[in-house]
Amino acid sequence: MITIENLEKIAKLIRYYIISSTTAAGSGHPTSSLSATDLMTALFFSGLFRFHADHPEHPNNDRLIFSKGHASPLFYALWTVAGKITEQELMSMRKFGSPLEGHPTVTFPYTEAATGSLGQGLSIGVGMALNAKYIDKLPYRTFVLLGDSEMAEGSQWEAIQIAAHYHLDNLIGIIDVNRLGQRGETMYGHNLDAYRKRISAFGWKTMLVDGHSLEEIIDAYKKAFRVKTKPVMIIAKTIKGKGFPFLEDKDGWHGKAPKKEEYERALLEFGTVDTSIREEIRKPLNREPEKIIPRKSSEISYPPDKPVATRKAYGTALARIFPAFPDIVVLDAEVSNSTFSEIFRAQYPERFFEMFIAEQNMVGAALGLSRRGKTPFISTFAAFFTRAFDQIRMSQYSGPNIKFCGSHAGVSIGEDGPSQMGLEDIAMFRAILNSVVLYPSDAVSTEKLVEEAAKYHGLVYIRTTRQDTTILYTNNDEFHIGGSKVLRKSDHDRITVIASGITLHEAVAASEELKREGISVRVIDLYSVKPIDTKTIMEAAHETGVIITVEDHFAEGGIGEAVRSTLSTMPVPVHSLAVRKMPKSGKPGELLDYEEISRNAIARKVREVIEG
Repeated sequence: MITIENLEKIAKLIRYYIISSTTAAGSGHPTSSLSATDLMTALFFSGLFRFHADHPEHPNNDRLIFSKGHASPLFYALWTVAGKITEQELMSMRKFGSPLEGHPTVTFPYTEAATGSLGQGLSIGVGMALNAKYIDKLPYRTFVLLGDSEMAEGSQWEAIQIAAHYHLDNLIGIIDVNRLGQRGETMYGHNLDAYRKRISAFGWKTMLVDGHSLEEIIDAYKKAFRVKTKPVMIIAKTIKGKGFPFLEDKDGWHGKAPKKEEYERALLEFGTVDTSIREEIRKPLNREPEKIIPRKSSEISYPPDKPVATRKAYGTALARIFPAFPDIVVLDAEVSNSTFSEIFRAQYPERFFEMFIAEQNMVGAALGLSRRGKTPFISTFAAFFTRAFDQIRMSQYSGPNIKFCGSHAGVSIGEDGPSQMGLEDIAMFRAILNSVVLYPSDAVSTEKLVEEAAKYHGLVYIRTTRQDTTILYTNNDEFHIGGSKVLRKSDHDRITVIASGITLHEAVAASEELKREGISVRVIDLYSVKPIDTKTIMEAAHETGVIITVEDHFAEGGIGEAVRSTLSTMPVPVHSLAVRKMPKSGKPGELLDYEEISRNAIARKVREVIEG
């Protein structure tokens, strides 16, 4: 067992690496890293943390998330002492091309998930702890280093509540209470009891420690390991900038690296450092989760004459395909009887997690599950994903394999009114790098696209509709990401109407009405909004000369703009029918007419373009 004296030498070396790497970079957060050095040294190198450093993907490795991602100099210094980064590589921190970025990203293989937007690491930890306790049933623990400033974030308290609800005794948070934030003192300063009272009230076991006493810290970790049925929060009083007197507990040093002369003067005071120290991390038990062999899914079977809501088909699809995709885990934000994920829950309750009305934490937990090899499908009303956009945005930097389903999209939900209407969701998810946005229009296409989403490794958004819609496709029709379907076509088409979801049904009805007037209209189901079917759209633009897009979504960032972007090199007019008036309560048909995206509005626009 390593001695306290040896740990003190390691902590000193880590502090040296923190100050050296940030000085070399000319930027960074040395003071925030220095305050947590003893907390992490005691965890990493005392034999408490178990991690196969040669195999960061090992399923039974303990997980460590730096929620206070700006303490990355500490994170990289730890792995330098563990022998996985050379001193030369450490000095490349924050330089272009280096995997040691300003805040941790998964380009560095020991990063569990990208952090830096504060208040998200604990939710990611919840997902990893759920995976260990309830899915893989492995003994690994998840540790999350938190800053005192980020404890003001509401997402932290969402995570704290749900961790207690699920009795995550394999989750240990460590709050580095160093008193100083970016611009001054934090909300509670060094009042550790303020944190203890609040976190204990949520059902956690709390422990107060001197964050610079290695003996106290190690004792707290050991006690945390013995706690049952509760998550543990270690609340540590620390000094920002600890180890360098000119930085200690000084305001104005957050996110600021020392100048070269300050660095050199500090090292003279710091004393001798043994840079040869390298310490092996204790390996975990060689355990793996039970292997589940995929089985064939049952076939789709929808009577062609019975309307079904796409939101219901989503839940049916999840339950149907689970045998073929046994890594699926389903999360919902207390609306499973509206999103119909309850269909999955009824069949596979052990793979369903109720996340309650806490969407930010739900997305963060999904990322944690995804990073442990699961395929989370998460659902709520499309409108409510907007409050979790920062978590969605941050997930793109962690190679996510998450499937989002937003139900109750558009004004067509009717009487519930604008607060429940998802009208920004397509724009939001289209903006995410490498995302896929799918918008099925009937039960068959929903089933097929849910299965395509499960096959695809990456971030997928599926938009579903509240009301029942007629079946447009046969059970044998095929759908794929990046495709579309041409529902109406002739050699005499004068205009192409492109739509998805509820407005596709309106477009089909309008085309039938216009056909009776002798006007042929091509109708395209743009079920894959991103990536978009460029070939089919360009072919239609070339053959018909005019495009009309129709969507139950705001004009900005929606289907119309996606189509315009696709046709930017072609001199083809694109007319966009979208939600442009302030939404209100009413019957679905009334609202579609009011927003001028109904069959009547489509037919009227076609006539106007032809006559104009």
